[in-house]
Amino acid sequence: MATTAEERKLLHRRTKSTSSVEDREKIKKQKEAEKDRREFYEKPIHFPSESLFSTGSGYNNYRGVLNLCIVLLVLTTSRVALENLIKYGILIDPVSWVTIFVADPYNWPCVILIACSNIFILASFQLEIWLLKGWVSEPVGRAMHVVNCAAILVFPATVVLTVEPGPAGASYALFVYTCVFLKTVSYIATNHWLRYQYKSSGQRKGGRRKPTKSVGDAGDANGTAQNLANGKLETQLVTYPDNLALKDLYYFMLFPTLCYELNFPRTPRIRKRFLLKRLAEMFMLLQLMLGLIQQWIAPLLHNAIKPFVDMDLPMMVERIMKLAIPNHFIWLIFFYWFFHSNLNVLAEITQFADRTFYRDW
Repeated sequence: MATTAEERKLLHRRTKSTSSVEDREKIKKQKEAEKDRREFYEKPIHFPSESLFSTGSGYNNYRGVLNLCIVLLVLTTSRVALENLIKYGILIDPVSWVTIFVADPYNWPCVILIACSNIFILASFQLEIWLLKGWVSEPVGRAMHVVNCAAILVFPATVVLTVEPGPAGASYALFVYTCVFLKTVSYIATNHWLRYQYKSSGQRKGGRRKPTKSVGDAGDANGTAQNLANGKLETQLVTYPDNLALKDLYYFMLFPTLCYELNFPRTPRIRKRFLLKRLAEMFMLLQLMLGLIQQWIAPLLHNAIKPFVDMDLPMMVERIMKLAIPNHFIWLIFFYWFFHSNLNVLAEITQFADRTFYRDW
């Protein structure tokens, strides 16, 4: 009997143990099902984060704000332009710009002023020849170069103040002289460095001096000709003092760059289609700028005279604010017209290969 009772207890214990394992597995499955349900139906959508305009958010893509500013700028400009047309009508007259230049065809002082810039160019060239041959010492040559460069700035300003030509011609003449001044300074400085290297590398015992190249020249290490097949660029490297020639100097004066070097990158040919596109851009954008000046700027300037004479500060600020929009618009057009269209036309005609006239804003 005892054995039978013990067997019953053991059997009962095993039955309970099996039932407990099954319950455990059942509860585990229920928990997994509940977890899956929560993950599917109750996926969390809130996390710790900063607002986009906060410094700690790390957000820096404000393209949407820029687009909104562009929309507001277009709407504001359109409203002001429409108001101008309603108030003044169409004031654009292309013929009036031509009459300014042909009114007195025999009195163009700015053309003569620009032609006189050759005097200073030739003076700097002759001084470089004298310095190379030793006819002038370095201190004396440096002093003469300083006088020549100062005259490039003083002479045109004096002529403009004395003769009082038209503002357009005077501005262009002063622009040309400014470019001549900057180019001359670069020409003098580069030749000074090359002359020093040329003389220091010469052999004292009757030997020939070694030709000197500027740093960063294109071509191989030996300074030989760079010949590229299939119609590509072919460049014969120029060495100092072979660069001291009027042809080399005037090429530099025509190139759209202010930095002189011995060997400029050149294109193999003139692309006629590209040149015609840029010329068309030059003509159309120039007419657009002149039309905007006639239609938009001139009436605003005329209306701004009285507030400035009366020193009416609120009206002065209002007129300046009105001028800001067309002025900004015209400057943007001028940037493209000058730095892209004009300089590319000049570079294409002179076959100047470096077209990096501007970079990303």
